[in-house]
Parts: sequence; C-alpha cells; structure tokens
Amino acid sequence: MVERIQMPLIGDKAPAFRAITTQGEINFPEDYKGKWVILFSHPADFTPVCTTEFMTFASMIDEFKALNTELIGLSVDSLYSHIAWLRKIQELEWKGMRNVEVTFPLIEDIRMEVASKYGMIQPGASNTQAVRAVFVIDPEGIVRTILYYPLSTGRNFQEIKRIIIALQKADSDNVATPADWIPGEDTIVPTAGSCGTARERMESKEGDMYCLDWFLCFRKEK
Repeated sequence: MVERIQMPLIGDKAPAFRAITTQGEINFPEDYKGKWVILFSHPADFTPVCTTEFMTFASMIDEFKALNTELIGLSVDSLYSHIAWLRKIQELEWKGMRNVEVTFPLIEDIRMEVASKYGMIQPGASNTQAVRAVFVIDPEGIVRTILYYPLSTGRNFQEIKRIIIALQKADSDNVATPADWIPGEDTIVPTAGSCGTARERMESKEGDMYCLDWFLCFRKEK
C-alpha cells in the first residue's frame, strides 16, 4: 500500500528527488536551477489520451525552451515500457504531427516514490496509477501552478504555455493578468496601498496606467 503524502501546495518548495528517466538520471531540482519546469504525470504508457498529449508536448518543445522552460514527464511504468511507447509514438501521425521524437525525460517511477511526493497517487481515482497532474515550478524551485485533469479530458497545452508566460510577466513587471489575458494585452497593477495613492491614480490622465475604479487599475501594454 502506498503511503499517502500531503501534496505540495502553491508557494511550497517542490519536493526534491533523484530518478531514472529515458534521458538518463536526473537530480531535481538541482539539475534545473535557473529554469522553469513543467512536471506532468500520466497514468500509464500506451494510453490513448496521453499519447496525444506527448505528441503535442514534444511538438512544442522549442516553444517552451524559448520560455526557459523544461519538460519532465512521469508515470509508474518501467523504463523499458517508456522506451517502447516513445518509439511507437514516432510511428504515429495526428493533426499534422508525424515522426514526433520525445526528447524530454520521462521518469520511471515503478515504486511510486516521486508520484507519492507530489500527491499524484489518489486512491479514489486509482491506487496503482498516477493521476494526470501538471506542476509548474519556477527557477527557484517553488511550485507556482497546479493543474489536475480527469482521465477522460486531454490537457490544453496552449493554456499551459499561457500560464508560463503570465507567471513570467507577473514576476518581471510586478503585475497581475486579468481574465482571458493573452500576451500583449493590458495587465493589472497592484491595488493602491493608501487613500492618497488611490486618489492620485483615479485623477491621473498621464502615463500608461488607467483605472476603472480605485482598486482596479491597468497598465497599457500597447
């Protein structure tokens, strides 16, 4: 029986681990210092939804690398099963994707040690498989986003990419992103910390900031 461990929460240090992968041994997060990381799990090799996801992730790897972001996959299958599955993926064609080579590491986690550290084993869904989770981890090794998907629903990879861009934007410019934000759109500045600042913002007609009310001010991005 797998010991149930409290999953890390947003703002927590990502649990450290060493693991054998399809790209050799990794020491996380030590090997990924200064990088954003998407750590994602799937229940088993040769599953149809996850096959489409791996094809999509692999086809987008250069887009993520351009965002200083590395990908790490995980399932509780063996290394040999992983290799066989990834080789089969290269033979498939879907949505214009063909000859797709998965070059990011896929963790062998037969003992479910990594999956347990990240709360990926949920007996209510399965007591032998990792659920389909996504952890976005920043260059300091801090968990910044957690997503969970049911077995029947494929992940939205454009949304995962958008999350990375939004987090990087928030960090670099000290802003937040509004609903349905996409890169290039206006962002939200932090709420005024005093009555005086709020009044100045509402009265100001200059600069790149505009307010809908004292608590909701935007910065023009164009």
